[in-house]
Amino acid sequence: MIVIFVAAISVVALNLNQNSSPSDLPRFYNYKIINVYPRSTTAYTQGLVFDDDGFLFESVGGWGSSYLRKIDLETGDILKEHKLSDEYFAEGLVIVNNTLIQLTWLSERGFVYDKETFDLLRTFDYQTQGWGLTFDGERLIMSDGSSTLFFLDPLTYDKIGEITVKDGDAPVTELNELEYINNKIYANIWKEDKIAIIDPHTGTVKGWIDLTGLYGPRGYDDVLNGIAYDEQTNRLFITGKNWPYLYHVEITPAE
Repeated sequence: MIVIFVAAISVVALNLNQNSSPSDLPRFYNYKIINVYPRSTTAYTQGLVFDDDGFLFESVGGWGSSYLRKIDLETGDILKEHKLSDEYFAEGLVIVNNTLIQLTWLSERGFVYDKETFDLLRTFDYQTQGWGLTFDGERLIMSDGSSTLFFLDPLTYDKIGEITVKDGDAPVTELNELEYINNKIYANIWKEDKIAIIDPHTGTVKGWIDLTGLYGPRGYDDVLNGIAYDEQTNRLFITGKNWPYLYHVEITPAE
């Protein structure tokens, strides 16, 4: 494990609705790197989540190279792995009770696995692309790359609602990997070095975390994507597609 301390960087200004009141405007956040952990440089990260025992579970995407993995945080070692059929491109991942739920991109199919054995328990279908997935304790929350977040019943996987994510009056599109943290939805924005903090009831963006400079230089497709919150230790972890590191970061309000 490498330990690094980095001064917080300034958040890039974003376009805001000029008619919004100060209380309606999203807050901006800086970051500080606390620790850096090694990870596979061939993990095209699509979903990332901690269990209560401190193990990471990752959904790795790619045609012919999609996996479900259990990972040791400290070493980055892959402790358990399941390869998906070549017809599937793996996407978002979440833990619900003792199951792992994994989306696929274009196949409109999700998989439910036993968390301990990776045995497939069932499949389910949906009528959109699969991108990100998280759980608020009552509902699954799914993104499809648009500005819409979909709510699914965690038992039947039926759609039970949806919201449009907006910054002021402007829809926020390309919503990607998701994580539910302290009653807010954290969302990667595809090909952007920022994370939106979203009110799950209204879809309003309440904050932006700018992560410019966290890792680089990097390839065109090696974008920021991967948010994992360790609830047991109150730690936030960030990574990207094919990045060699997983970053434990602290988020602080911008000056």
